[in-house]
Amino acid sequence: MRVQKSQLVWLSLVLMLFVASCGSRKHTNNTNASRAADAMANLKSKPLYRFITSWTGVRYKLGGLDKSGIDCSGFAYLLQKDIYGKTLPRRSKDQANAIKKKSFGNLKEGDLIFFSFGGREVDHVGIYLNGDFFVHASTTRGVIVDDLTMPVYQKAIVKTGTLN
Repeated sequence: MRVQKSQLVWLSLVLMLFVASCGSRKHTNNTNASRAADAMANLKSKPLYRFITSWTGVRYKLGGLDKSGIDCSGFAYLLQKDIYGKTLPRRSKDQANAIKKKSFGNLKEGDLIFFSFGGREVDHVGIYLNGDFFVHASTTRGVIVDDLTMPVYQKAIVKTGTLN
């Protein structure tokens, strides 16, 4: 079987495109996951790191307070109690009333971030880590480290601060 020069050129182009596309996909995939991993690696508190990794992936359950399912305020409640020895109220809107307000730019590891996805009232809480990342119990993905720069979060932040 004889391969013509034009077929060889065509085959070479297809092969180069395939190799180039595979290489670029490897480079762009998981950038957010990589940045989240960096945020975790840069935590100052190793107990906080261990706490988060032990809870990562636990499913969301409204009113839940254990590893069979947890909600956002329960996660914040347990984290503050176990890592910082501080007592938070159980509900996110009560938690928001218990903090000393801080500007977003002054947040430190362990500070609280409150959101309102359904209007004006606080209906979600997360814990600031660093580098624009926070950990929370997501209703769809369970306990996860997420990027605060995502528009969905930027539009919903209503209060940030530290526990008194």
